[in-house]
Amino acid sequence: MTSPRTASLHRKTRETDIQLELNLDGEGISSISTGIGFFDHMLELFSKHSLIDLKIEATGDLHVDYHHTVEDVGLALGECIHTALGDRKGITRYGWALLPMDEAMSRVAVDLGGRPVLVYSIDHPAELIRDFPLIVFKEFFKAFSTTGKMNLHIAQLYGEDPHHAFESVFKGLAKAVKMALTIDPRVTGVPSSKGTLTE
Repeated sequence: MTSPRTASLHRKTRETDIQLELNLDGEGISSISTGIGFFDHMLELFSKHSLIDLKIEATGDLHVDYHHTVEDVGLALGECIHTALGDRKGITRYGWALLPMDEAMSRVAVDLGGRPVLVYSIDHPAELIRDFPLIVFKEFFKAFSTTGKMNLHIAQLYGEDPHHAFESVFKGLAKAVKMALTIDPRVTGVPSSKGTLTE
């Protein structure tokens, strides 16, 4: 019987206050409240399609900007995934998805190899969904990959509707992460020739 791959975190700064809990081996159940409706929707999709149970309660200085809340949630989520993975023994390590959402398509690839790198390319030219500046998603993914200690490559390839474009990104991220963190019973120890994925 393997230990539960769970983690929780309380992250508080002068700009944000975030409580986050997750279970990597869950059922995709989520309770998300960041004060930013579109962001909540994307995080719910990530939980649903990764099968990671996820609870997030975040308050931030939304009267200033959405940036601090979105980035700090990314930092907290990546850190909790890193903690829940432990020594990363037995994981598949790599994951990828080519994810359609109606007319939009995204490609996402993940390596849970311990090295934080983000490569980010978004085709859609939209700058806003309602009052949400889509550029801040880059900061979310950068923060997520940094504390999650992962290579994260995101390419939003095409699509007319910005909602569909970013929905395909978050669903693609979910499927790639789900694949990468899955335990492979054939893997003995850590899937790395150097013997560690945490340094």
